[in-house]
Amino acid sequence: MPILQRLAESGRARQPKTARALILAPTRELAIQVEESFKSYGRHLPLRSTCIFGGVGEQPQKVAMSRGVDILVATPGRLLDLLNQGAFNLSSLEVFVLDEADRMLDMGFIHDIRRVIKLLPPSRHNLFFSATMPEDIAGLAGSILRNPARVEVTPVSTPVERITQRLHFVGKTAKHSLLRYIMLNDPSVERVIVFSRTKHGANRIAENLEKVGVKAAAIHGNKSQNRRQEALQGFRDGTIRALVATDIAARGIDVDGITHVINFDLPDVPETYVHRIGRTARAGADGAAITFCSSEERDELKQVERLIKRSIPVAKNPEGFEEPMPEDVETRLRQNSGRSDKPRHEARKAPQAQGQRAPQGQSRGGQSQGRGGDRQGRPGDGRAPQGQGGQNGRPGQSRQGQGEGQGSNNTQSGQSRNRHRGRGYDGPAANRDGNAGSQDRGSTGDAGSMMERVKTGFGRLFGR
Repeated sequence: MPILQRLAESGRARQPKTARALILAPTRELAIQVEESFKSYGRHLPLRSTCIFGGVGEQPQKVAMSRGVDILVATPGRLLDLLNQGAFNLSSLEVFVLDEADRMLDMGFIHDIRRVIKLLPPSRHNLFFSATMPEDIAGLAGSILRNPARVEVTPVSTPVERITQRLHFVGKTAKHSLLRYIMLNDPSVERVIVFSRTKHGANRIAENLEKVGVKAAAIHGNKSQNRRQEALQGFRDGTIRALVATDIAARGIDVDGITHVINFDLPDVPETYVHRIGRTARAGADGAAITFCSSEERDELKQVERLIKRSIPVAKNPEGFEEPMPEDVETRLRQNSGRSDKPRHEARKAPQAQGQRAPQGQSRGGQSQGRGGDRQGRPGDGRAPQGQGGQNGRPGQSRQGQGEGQGSNNTQSGQSRNRHRGRGYDGPAANRDGNAGSQDRGSTGDAGSMMERVKTGFGRLFGR
């Protein structure tokens, strides 16, 4: 709107083969939408606009530029092609805009951008727009701009609060089945964009959805411009329920009523996640973002959560789609469901409280195997090692012996004792009924004996 107002009030007339404002966009779809917005907002103003991009014939674009335009929206590649052919020039430019500036300034576009900037007049108004701005890209932008003012509507890389996010851990081969399950069983998923990391993957997702009766279409760089526009138009008018796209569509698709975004694959660049889910919950509406994560993608997930400064809530998978989860995710899942946040592996290893009896058949140190040797090092029939070094430094005590006779746990003192031939000693602990014994490594109160065992262990480790 400010650009339209500035051009309309300046009193300058457009000249042949020139443009007064240039807006560069990274994708054809975004360039088309930006130009349509200028036409819509400026329909009552005497301003002319056009859009040039690759994938279509050059001649109509050359004809449009020969008459001169007030507003030119373009992708970098086709813009440079026509400039090199002398179809028009940018010597009269007043306003220069980079849309999605973070992507336009990354290594894929920066060389083209620098070539374009060299063709611009030194006095102009520069505007850079982006929902995310990594520090390295911000530094690069600062080298291009002079005394820039920075305006932030929300903190950088912050997803819209009206987007409900959830995470499914699912095996790589089960993603297609889970997607079909959601599309067929969740009535709230009315209009959805599914993001794939690869072009081949996008085609396969669309084909699998079509097989189960879900109208779907894929758009990516290998599709012709006409096919991509047809898919987008079908998505807008509702004839296509699922639009499957690579990240070419993460920037700039502005379609009303998108209820869900599904990240079939996590993006390689964490900032792309913010752009993807930003396709929903637009213009004050609510939306949902569902992310599938396989075991191979957990590093990408950590990067995304570090960027957005929050953990994505983990959702429980439908029966049959379970995926083994890392311990930290198990903790988050239990927190989401209101259960204890202590991981199960910690609960299993938790020390016994004083006065508690060990369960039948095992003691605190673990259950022994068979009958072991006695404390003098004589081997038993449980293949217990001889002479492993007893508690308090007494030689010959078996680590895995079984007490002959009745054993008991002295839980009052936190020690396990075994009545071995009528003598009690702090060695292999017996269970309540004396049927099995084990060594309680560290349940006794003798700190000196513990240090002796540590020294012995280090001696064996380093060959001393």
